[in-house]
Amino acid sequence: MKHCSTIRTTQMGRRLFAFTLALGCATAIGAQVSSYGDKAAGTNSGDQLPTVLQKVQVSQRLNVQLPLDAAFVDDTGARVTLGKYFDGKHPAIFSLVYYNCPMLCSEELDGLVSALLMVHLTPGKDFQIVVVSIDPSETPELAAKKKAFYVKRYGHPETADGWHFLTGKRPAIDAAADAVGFGYVRVPGPDGKLSQYAHASSIEIATPTGKLAQYYLGVEYSSKDVMLGLIEASGNKIGSPVANILTYCYHYDPSTNKHSLIVARVVQMGGIATVLSLGGFMFVMFRRDIKNDLDDDNAGGSDKG
Repeated sequence: MKHCSTIRTTQMGRRLFAFTLALGCATAIGAQVSSYGDKAAGTNSGDQLPTVLQKVQVSQRLNVQLPLDAAFVDDTGARVTLGKYFDGKHPAIFSLVYYNCPMLCSEELDGLVSALLMVHLTPGKDFQIVVVSIDPSETPELAAKKKAFYVKRYGHPETADGWHFLTGKRPAIDAAADAVGFGYVRVPGPDGKLSQYAHASSIEIATPTGKLAQYYLGVEYSSKDVMLGLIEASGNKIGSPVANILTYCYHYDPSTNKHSLIVARVVQMGGIATVLSLGGFMFVMFRRDIKNDLDDDNAGGSDKG
């Protein structure tokens, strides 16, 4: 009996050690993530959005007409209007980003490329891809570099004519953003200058006549959903609103690799949930061990009697 008790004590000790180690790791994660709050621009309390993000939303304006007469400059330096990319026959994927965005815009376009790799439709033939910069200081040369990068990542250079990266002046940008319901705010960068933008991440699908037919929010998109959206939009069918779960980008600091307070809070809540789950599991295990010990001791006492 003494040998059995020693074994059980050792097992309980190991479980206690494992729980303590896991608890320490989860606590460390929570401590690391909570420091991201130092990065918030504007005041914030509780679970409310930081002040700077309260104007940063994507309002899904389905069936709203894009401003086809809005003037832009394409990635070759040519002057164009938005209507050039809507021929009445083919839909388009539309996205508002800025090319010098330090994080989220690249993730958004990466997500779009990843989805398109599984879509059995061809850019330039079956649909157009139109990307508009919200930063009026960005140039066609920068747009051309971004286009070349993503066409290469897509792996089909023959589709380059279906990718369009535009720049423009503030009135045209705002006309497009207002139609989409895309809110954004200029914010200071690491140097203190208003060189960055707080914004959310989304792509839209528009009908061949330029009406907004579907929204996809976040930075990862289902290839099946995108393909279905393109097919339905090609028939001028307007989709339904999607869950308004937004991914934000603002005030990115490359020196610390800090990102959005919202993202940090989600991770922090995940750490807390992990601690609670581990605690509940170990509590059940400890109770079961104690019960087994008592049962064994009682059985041993009966044998001696």
